[in-house]
Amino acid sequence: MTARAWAELLRISALFTVPGDALAGATASGRRPDRGTALAVGASLCLYEAGMALNDWADREEDAIDRPHRPIPSGRIAPAAALAAAGALTAAGLGLAARAGRPALAVATGLAATVWAYDLRLKHTPAGPAAMAAARGLDLLLGATATGAARRTTGAARGGPGPEAMPGTGSARGSDPAGRGSVRAALPAAGLLGAHTYAVTAVSRHEAHGGSTTAPLAALAAVAALGAAAVHEQRGRRGARETDPRTGDGSRNEPPRSHPSHRSPVSPAPTVPGLVRTALTGSYFRTAAVPLLHAALNPSPPLTQRAVGGGIRAMIPLQAALAARAGALGTGLAVMGLVPIARTLARKVSPT
Repeated sequence: MTARAWAELLRISALFTVPGDALAGATASGRRPDRGTALAVGASLCLYEAGMALNDWADREEDAIDRPHRPIPSGRIAPAAALAAAGALTAAGLGLAARAGRPALAVATGLAATVWAYDLRLKHTPAGPAAMAAARGLDLLLGATATGAARRTTGAARGGPGPEAMPGTGSARGSDPAGRGSVRAALPAAGLLGAHTYAVTAVSRHEAHGGSTTAPLAALAAVAALGAAAVHEQRGRRGARETDPRTGDGSRNEPPRSHPSHRSPVSPAPTVPGLVRTALTGSYFRTAAVPLLHAALNPSPPLTQRAVGGGIRAMIPLQAALAARAGALGTGLAVMGLVPIARTLARKVSPT
């Protein structure tokens, strides 16, 4: 067993598509990333790699025919070692989530159960893409529930307001030790990420043998729709209820209304946040759409695999766009910093 074999088994080039889930969840919930977010990122990485090891263990007989070069069928990693790694990584992920609080542990437990159910039972059933989409959505919600967990608990104990929200989000009003408000706020972003995952997973079911033009075309349409949704500012940010840290009172942060005669008929100039969202969304669309179009025109196994790889890498700009959509431009740009790392590793280790 070599480091190269484990890198192939765990698909480390795809690993950098994971941290953005928790960061996008944190920003979508209206909070700044904190220690809880870091714990969520660690838990997500462990559970993701657990799924990778379990995937190859479950597919070892199929891979012996279709992908004999994979680490298990080639004999470079023993099946028992892969299964043990999956179990250890799952335990580590749940342990990290537990340190972020009970709500985060509850979401992580659901995520782990979904990952194991997908690899062992659902992968080759019609429910496979939906299960994978649910896993990605739960991963984003893990970041939302873990972020600010300590201050939510402290606020509930003291009877005061919860954690400080990002400006314009108003998510900090009142105490919410269970994190239900964070989950509700992050659900739209989780739905967008889950929809992308569903489309890519549907294409991946044909990567071994190719032959399908329907799946890449459907995924291409989904990417276009998701890009159109991600480019717009998150609903509820403008005019959102903000909390005065001195009084705990909320008030509408609305701009003063002008008299109809004073309104300008000229459309406002593009803002910096809008330009950043557009750039990030364009990067997402370009990364995912181009290989999908090639696979639709020529559904051969190599081009289908390339489309799946592009869809996996496109998760990073999508996560960045979701963060920017929530008003966290710095977080979005930081997530985009993972793109060159993932691209470099993808040349050495396939993400599929």
